[in-house]
Amino acid sequence: MNGPRWVVLVAALGLVGALIPTTADARPQQQQQPAGEIGVTADTIRIAVIADVDNAARPGLFQGSVNGVRAFAKFVNDHGGLAGRRVQVDFIDSKLSSDEARNALVQACQEDFAIVGTTALFMNNIQPMTTCVDQAGKATGLPDIPVLQTEIEHQCSPVSYPVIVVGLDCATKDAPEKRVTVSAGPPKYFSKHNKGLHGPFVLAGDLKSTVNAGLPVVKVNNDYGIKSDAEPKVSGLSPQAAYTPIVQDIKAKASTYAQNLVDYKADVFLRKEAQTQGVNTVKVWDCALQCYDQRLLKEGGTAVEGQYVSLFFVPFEDAKQNKSVNNYLKNVGGLDQADGFGAQAWTAGLFFRDVVNNVVKADGNNGLTRARFLEEAAKVHNFTADGMLGPTDVGGRKVSGCGVILRVKGGKFVRVTPAKKGTVECSGTKTVRVRFE
Repeated sequence: MNGPRWVVLVAALGLVGALIPTTADARPQQQQQPAGEIGVTADTIRIAVIADVDNAARPGLFQGSVNGVRAFAKFVNDHGGLAGRRVQVDFIDSKLSSDEARNALVQACQEDFAIVGTTALFMNNIQPMTTCVDQAGKATGLPDIPVLQTEIEHQCSPVSYPVIVVGLDCATKDAPEKRVTVSAGPPKYFSKHNKGLHGPFVLAGDLKSTVNAGLPVVKVNNDYGIKSDAEPKVSGLSPQAAYTPIVQDIKAKASTYAQNLVDYKADVFLRKEAQTQGVNTVKVWDCALQCYDQRLLKEGGTAVEGQYVSLFFVPFEDAKQNKSVNNYLKNVGGLDQADGFGAQAWTAGLFFRDVVNNVVKADGNNGLTRARFLEEAAKVHNFTADGMLGPTDVGGRKVSGCGVILRVKGGKFVRVTPAKKGTVECSGTKTVRVRFE
C-alpha cells in the first residue's frame, strides 16, 4: 500500500478505538509439534488476534479487541485451559494496512492454530487464510472467528465464522444488487414509538467498503418508515466543523431522526454541533456498537444526553445479572478497559472454546486439527456465549436479530428495551436489497 491510509469503519457494528498503549506479545520460538497441528504443542494452543492498533489516524484503534481475546485466554487458562493445554495469544498488528493485514495472515498461518477476534479494516486479500496449509500438508485454511468483516471477500470467507454476522448473501456478492440480512430490532422499536421519523444517516466516506457496510442499515430503516433526508459522508479524520452543514440541514428540514454510522468520536462532534446550533427537533439520535464506549460519555458530556445505542449483547451494566458479562469485565480489567469490540472479541473466544471442546469430546485432547475445528464450527447453531448473546446460528452464518437498546441518561447508559436486566430481545431480521457503490 502506498503511504498510510486513514479510515474509519461504518456498519451496524460501527467503529471504536481504544487509547490504551500496547506492545506486541513476545513471540517465542515455535516448539516441536506433536503429531497434531500447527500452533498446537504438547502444552500450548496458539491463537492469533489480528487487529489495527498502531497507526497515526486513530492510535490504539482496535485495542479493545486485543484486550478481549487476552481476557478470554486468561479466563480459560484460569479454568484449566483447553484440550489439556494453555491458550497463548499472539497479537499481530495490521496497522490499517492491506499489506500488513496480508502479512499477518501469512504469519498466523505459519505459527498459530487459528485467528480469534480479527479486527482489520483492510482484510481484502484473504488468500493466505483460505489456502493456508496445515501440518498434514493440505490447504485446509486457517480458522477465523472475526469481530469485523468490512471487505466482501472476508465476509464470504469459507473458513470464517463470525459470532456477529454481517449478513451478506454471498450468492449475490458479484451481482449489481446485493441481498443483505439486517437486525430489525432498532428500526422496529423507533418507528413504533415515534411516527414519521426522518433525518440524515451519516456515513464514513473514506472507503467504498465502509460506505457499503452502512447502506443496508439505511435501507432497513427506510423499509420500516424512517425516511432519509440525506446521507452525508465524512472522513474519519473530520473535525467538528465538518458537521456544521449536516446540522444546518437537520435544522432546515426539522429532522426528527439522525443516525451516526461512523465512530464514537463522530457522534460526539455531531451532538456537540447540534447543541451549539440549538437543534431541538430530533427525537431519536441513533447509534450502534461503536458508541457503546465510556469515552462517548466523558467527551460528549451533556451534548450526548438522550443518545440511543443498540447492542447485540447483554450490556456491561448488567454484570450482576449475567455471569458471562461479569467474567469479561473481571478478566479484561474492569469497565475502563471494556468496549463493544472487546465484548465481541470475548464472545469470539468463547465460540473458539466451545468448538475446541466439541472436537476434544469426539477425538480426544490430541485430535485437535484445523480441519476438525472447521467441521465442528459449522455444526454450532445455538451459540449464546454463556448467555451473553441471544441464540445465534454461527455455524450457519445467520444474523440472530437479538439485542438490547440503551439510552444515555444522566451521563450513564441506561437500558431501554427489553426492560428486564440481563436479557436480550429477539426482534427478528429483515433482508434488504442494496446496490453498493
